[in-house]
Amino acid sequence: MENLTKQTHIPIKTISCFVFISLLSITVKSDEGFNYDPCSEKGPKFWGKLNEEWAKCGNGKLQSPIALSKWTADFDRGLGDLRRNHRPANAILKNDGHEIVVDWKGNNGGSIKINNMDYQLQNFHWHHPSEHTQDGKTYPLELHMVHVNNVTQKIAVIGVLFEYGPRDPFISMIERDIKYLDIEGGEEFLGKVDPRVARLDGRKYFRYIGSLTTPPCTEGVIWTVMEKVQTVSPYQVDLLKQAVVEEKNARPLQKINGRDVFYFDPFSWARVVSK
Repeated sequence: MENLTKQTHIPIKTISCFVFISLLSITVKSDEGFNYDPCSEKGPKFWGKLNEEWAKCGNGKLQSPIALSKWTADFDRGLGDLRRNHRPANAILKNDGHEIVVDWKGNNGGSIKINNMDYQLQNFHWHHPSEHTQDGKTYPLELHMVHVNNVTQKIAVIGVLFEYGPRDPFISMIERDIKYLDIEGGEEFLGKVDPRVARLDGRKYFRYIGSLTTPPCTEGVIWTVMEKVQTVSPYQVDLLKQAVVEEKNARPLQKINGRDVFYFDPFSWARVVSK
């Protein structure tokens, strides 16, 4: 391999990009607005240049995802428990080509409360592998529960990480529906879906101000990433991957840029680490 590299003067990175593009060329459409291919001109590194409304993807200072660790976060017991008030409501299953989305219409799926403000549930969607890391580890899957305040239009997202193990009960409810969705543009009415089936075990979490992880990369998003890692079966992750255009739909880690990252643990009075 060393001799081949010297003779052809092709950097190893270039070779890996060529292989990556070759593998994706069968499925990725050329007219997509953006993609996750690190070697593409429409990949994450160039999102901010593809559309003037996406400029924050390139020049923003509060971007997501980021690396998380309770050993480098600021302990803040004052954050309090996450207050979740979700309820069953009619939902639609969508495939936008990048993600599988469960969309609750009409703000009927309930809310969460942060700093005495209610944020109404909008959708669940999944990224594979995980976008946030915890203590340097990337997980097979990450669920984002997206909420919006009806007055301020500010966004709050709950992130849940998954490792391989027993099946996830929420994904189990929609497995058959995912199979029959058209790739990109598919949509199906699910009837009443209970968002509480998605587990949020444990009370510990990370909190920081970041952004959406897809264009337009809007900043000011309140992120709550649960420390407790849930389980999902390999079959369920493969199902989500096969349903969309790209097998990997996770944005690379972004710089923290001096932001405060907090860690809430109701059982500890000690400050974990001071930045």
